[in-house]
Amino acid sequence: MQYDIAAIIRGYAQGYFLMADDNTGLGWYGSRDRTLIPLDERFHYPKSLQRVLNQERFTVAINRDFQGVVAGCANRETTWISRELQEIYWLLYQNGYAYSFETWQGDELAGGILGIVIGGAFIGESMFYHITEGSKVAMVKLVERLRQRQFVLFDAQMMNPHLERFGAYGIRDEEYQALLKEALQRRCYLELPRI
Repeated sequence: MQYDIAAIIRGYAQGYFLMADDNTGLGWYGSRDRTLIPLDERFHYPKSLQRVLNQERFTVAINRDFQGVVAGCANRETTWISRELQEIYWLLYQNGYAYSFETWQGDELAGGILGIVIGGAFIGESMFYHITEGSKVAMVKLVERLRQRQFVLFDAQMMNPHLERFGAYGIRDEEYQALLKEALQRRCYLELPRI
């Protein structure tokens, strides 16, 4: 199936996101309330996680196993990441928009965060772990990277108890749209541009 990558990126740039419904149909969704991961001092995490970080049990990589991260994110009892959406993520990856931010323990993929980068916006699509604390360490290291690269926005889309532990907060759509507009005017790179 052919997909219009430019149209998909335009959709995300307008504040929408793709999800498959129960019948595996793919559609665009929006929300009056958005959840952001703070990129300032509001970001925090449990003290127990600091001990894990100090032990340096995990190494971090970007796109070392993109498809492994997509598969990990989709591998749950109920998922909105259909086969079609996995194909779209792969095309977005090939076109330099989709990224997997990963943690590794030796040669084993421990966890990861799947996201889309447009300008200075990181739009988090999903996260998973195979090894306990793998996705939490990925979250801390990703926030560090986004700060270093001067991203404006880390969009987590919808709130859950896991994200709340990192200081995630909700904003109304009007405020989100203003931040997104500012982010789209930036040129930020999660990693150096692919040649």
